[in-house]
Amino acid sequence: MTDHTMKQFDTELQNIRSKVLQLGGLVELQIIRAMEGLAEGDVALCEQVIETDHEVNRLEVELDEACVHIIAKRQPAAIDLRMIMTVIKTITDLERVGDEAKKIAKQARALHSSDMAYVPRIELRHSANLVVAMLRQALDAFARSDSSVATEVARRDKEVDAEFKAAMRQLITFMMEDPRTITRALELLFIAKSIERIGDHSKNISEYVVYMEKGRDVRHLGIEGMAREIEKS
Repeated sequence: MTDHTMKQFDTELQNIRSKVLQLGGLVELQIIRAMEGLAEGDVALCEQVIETDHEVNRLEVELDEACVHIIAKRQPAAIDLRMIMTVIKTITDLERVGDEAKKIAKQARALHSSDMAYVPRIELRHSANLVVAMLRQALDAFARSDSSVATEVARRDKEVDAEFKAAMRQLITFMMEDPRTITRALELLFIAKSIERIGDHSKNISEYVVYMEKGRDVRHLGIEGMAREIEKS
């Protein structure tokens, strides 16, 4: 490639990275707004999350098309190709995070549009804050091409999984003790599951960063195996 073409290529890659972070910021805001709608009973805010999901989908399609264009036009190799592949995988996970945020908003809307007398009292905000922190950390790692945080994100995901199991046990207890809570407890269980899934997607993104930087697939190695791969030169 000529110097001029290389500069254009670099600009195209940078634009894609910037749009990934834009998409990440949008889905992070979706999670925060959905949880605020749940906590405050703000049905209008829940509706806003549901309506904004089309923007998440639009950005995903736009980024997909940009990646295909670069592969066809530039035929990237080595780390540039790994970066493009990381973007393609990452935007899929981010779109799914947006879907989970929409699910939370829908369940929150259903809860607050009903009789609140039989809604079990359960704490979900802590696990939601954890997954938002995980997502931020994974996106920051992508922005800085820093694979070193992947193990920390994976450890946080274990904590989120444990909180989901605890919430599930609590909700089952509520349903057994008072069958009138079953409908609302199930809605809360779906919310808890969406939060847990967001943690999984955030962990996936941090693993893709390891692949982008190191050229190693660490998706099925576990935390210790991942740490060993990251430490290799």
